[in-house]
Amino acid sequence: MSALSELGEFIREQRRNAQISLRQLAQQTGVSNPYLSQIERGLRRPSAEVLQQIGNALRISTPVMYLRAGLLEAKESGGVVSAIAADDELTERQKHLLLEIYDSFRRENTEHSPGADRAGHLVEES
Repeated sequence: MSALSELGEFIREQRRNAQISLRQLAQQTGVSNPYLSQIERGLRRPSAEVLQQIGNALRISTPVMYLRAGLLEAKESGGVVSAIAADDELTERQKHLLLEIYDSFRRENTEHSPGADRAGHLVEES
C-alpha cells in the first residue's frame, strides 16, 4: 500500500470512528466532498492546510496529521510528537490531548523565557 493510500485509509478510519459522513466532513472543513473522497481513496495528496482542516474536524492534532502524511519527520519534532503518534496503546483522542498539552507547555516556556525572541530562540542582550 502506498503512503498516499495509507493516509487516505487513516483519514477514512478516523472519520468513521467519529461517526461523521463524508458530506459532513466536507462542510466542517470547507473542502469539497469529491476532493475528500479522492484523498480517502489515495488519489490526491492534500496540502498542509487541508490536512490541518481535516485534523481539526476529526479532533486529530496537526502534528499527527503531518506525520501521517510524511510532511513532518520524527527528528524535526524532537521525538516527542512521533513517540505519541506511534503509541498504539493510546487512542487518537488521547494522542490529540497529549500533543495539545505538550504544545501549550512549549508555547508557555517560549513566551516566558527571558532573552528569547517570539520563536523561542535565544537572543543576545546588549
